[in-house]
Amino acid sequence: MAQIKPLSALMYACKGNDVSKLIAPPYDVLDETSKDRLLQSDSHNIVAIDLPHLPSKTVGPDTAYDGAGRRFQQWLADGVIQPTSAPALFAYRQSFEARGHAFQRMGLIANVAIQPLAASDAGPAPRGAIHPHEQTFSAPKADRLKLMHATGIQLSPVFGMFRDECGMVGQRLVAAAAAGPPLLQGRTVHDGVLHELWPFADAEAIVAAFGDRDLYIADGHHRYTTAVTYMNQCGAQPGRDPAGCCMFVLVPMEDPGMIVLPTHRVLGGMAGFTAQRFREEANGLLALTPFLDGDLVSLEKALPGAGPHALGIYYGSASSPRMAIATTVGPDPLAETHPHRSEAWRQLDVAVVQHLLVERICEPTFTPGGKVTWAFPHDLETVAAMTDGAEDRLGVVMQATPLDAVQQVSDHGELMPPKSTFFYPKLATGMVLNPLA
Repeated sequence: MAQIKPLSALMYACKGNDVSKLIAPPYDVLDETSKDRLLQSDSHNIVAIDLPHLPSKTVGPDTAYDGAGRRFQQWLADGVIQPTSAPALFAYRQSFEARGHAFQRMGLIANVAIQPLAASDAGPAPRGAIHPHEQTFSAPKADRLKLMHATGIQLSPVFGMFRDECGMVGQRLVAAAAAGPPLLQGRTVHDGVLHELWPFADAEAIVAAFGDRDLYIADGHHRYTTAVTYMNQCGAQPGRDPAGCCMFVLVPMEDPGMIVLPTHRVLGGMAGFTAQRFREEANGLLALTPFLDGDLVSLEKALPGAGPHALGIYYGSASSPRMAIATTVGPDPLAETHPHRSEAWRQLDVAVVQHLLVERICEPTFTPGGKVTWAFPHDLETVAAMTDGAEDRLGVVMQATPLDAVQQVSDHGELMPPKSTFFYPKLATGMVLNPLA
């Protein structure tokens, strides 16, 4: 079962409690410009350790990781970062805006005893399993492993979620935040999100309330699988040794701040693409309804309730945009081609795009013998910019993947297609660090 426990945290020692200049977004969303901007704000920003090599998610030279390790040890010696007085659990609140509305999201920062991820070939997972929903790749894991060995620290938490139907955990999180001013607070500049942290006065109560709930990884699959490898290489015991634990931020799925935003698609490399040919080849698989009333924002808003697996189709140019709503002809359009998959997986819009729109329509028609190219913009402006005037490209406006679908697919031990979920906002790196020795 999933075992949560307090962690012997390391934190920034700063005047007051404002760590805005010291925290950062996760390493994998940063580039050279954004890293430099953070370091110009404060040379002790956590990005100096967490992203020693660019581009992110690639493996750098050993000297880069060794330098990060030496820098971190110097920060410890100088008192820039200090250990807390005793192991603790923490309530973590993010306050943010999404799509014109204000939200707050409460999570529990805790160590979780490492266990193998639930897998489809292992039969039904026992209670308290840890479920993935994304595929991982070798280069990001190798990069994070080198950094963990060089620093002996888990720098970024894994974003996890769980069911809290009765609100037992959520109520304790809210109570912890209401008990007094935050221990630390900071605002990430790139998205304006406010991050706040409170310690729990009674860690045993929250551990008992948590029980044997299943955990689902929302974000941080590479970090978790790297932690498993690190534990094995160190010969650590799961849940007993520091390296046998992995720091999570655990958020109830029922929290109103559990926001999943869509990740859109731009398909390219389709020489000879024409709307007429696309419509002809889609006949019998997709129903295409021209959308003449408004822009991409209006198109996105029209998708819910428009029909099964409603997708927005965009092509043309800014001066002459062409838009349509595509819906599947049948309610289970992947049943024939993917009968071995669960119904929950087959009902994913992202699976329909990949295996019906792309593999059965676009690739056979416009890239015979080859593959379309993919881009995954989060915002509609980028969809338009990447598609406008490009005769070989097609923009696909997506609906967000529901949280229930993430759980159902994970419970079947299946992985989703790439870029299926965009949990917003990202967690901050640098609020709490987890020593592994």
